[in-house]
Amino acid sequence: MTAARSLHSPIAEILLALTLLSAAPLVRADEGTEWLDRAALAARKLNYTGTIVYQHGGRVETSRLVHMNDMGVETEKLVNLDGPAREVIRSHGEVRCFYPDARVVRIEPRTFRNAFPSLSPLQLKSLTEFYEFQKAETGRVAGMETQAYVFEPKDGLRYAHKFWAEIGTGLLLKARIINEKNEVVEQFTFTDVVLGARVDRDMVKPSWPPSPPDWTVVDTGPRDVDLTDTGWTVDKLPPGFVKSVEGFRALRGKRARVAHLVFSDGLAAVSVFVEPVGATARATGMLQQAGMNVYVRQFDDQIVTVLGEVPAATVRQIAYSVARR
Repeated sequence: MTAARSLHSPIAEILLALTLLSAAPLVRADEGTEWLDRAALAARKLNYTGTIVYQHGGRVETSRLVHMNDMGVETEKLVNLDGPAREVIRSHGEVRCFYPDARVVRIEPRTFRNAFPSLSPLQLKSLTEFYEFQKAETGRVAGMETQAYVFEPKDGLRYAHKFWAEIGTGLLLKARIINEKNEVVEQFTFTDVVLGARVDRDMVKPSWPPSPPDWTVVDTGPRDVDLTDTGWTVDKLPPGFVKSVEGFRALRGKRARVAHLVFSDGLAAVSVFVEPVGATARATGMLQQAGMNVYVRQFDDQIVTVLGEVPAATVRQIAYSVARR
């Protein structure tokens, strides 16, 4: 969700935004629902092309996006403009990521970068149930007039979300996640965009066959998990978090399969890994990797690792709630 260059420093921009948020009055919850519905509809129905910049943990990526809705069928193509070559095709609920340098295709079950500029039904439900809705400032993003909206968590177990929507259509042009220290964890933004663009099938067609000869096809996500009862549970989940995946999976560098459980509130996902204590000592306690918090603890003869883009208190609470079923 990176912003177009401004005359302000990034820190000044964030502080200004937070000042505006603190002064912004709360508005009706149903107004937040209406805005989310409008943004979700615009992302699905409109044809648009543009350049998206993504910032996360000091990393910046720039990609070219083409979105087409043809008689209700959505197809999307995203091509990296810097770094290693990558092409992402989203169609019929499936995502295929092509890495031509490595000759690898990865099949993923969810939309790229957790559905920007779209929002899934689960995300919409989570935002209206666990966050307070605020209407913030107006401003320009990618040369277009936008209205900013903020969703502040009702507890200390989630991060705040801020969205900038194009005033005429409601399409999201910028999105930002802010942690409990008022730091930007993740940000997407269009730096240029054409709404209502003339898009044909050739513009969203993949550059390679679905499974190119002599390429490796990797199926990721829940489909690479042996979905079965792991014997582990989390007794005290934060409100709104529910289990979405449970099973065993093979991880690089691990000789034995590792128990893996995923919990989500519709916006944030938290992974729990449980594995036997190895011969090599593991550091325990709170760690941080980019915008992700990680908590590691030993439980009897097992190592429990919990990670996610959520506050440190959330991963710690979940880590100490892991128990044998």
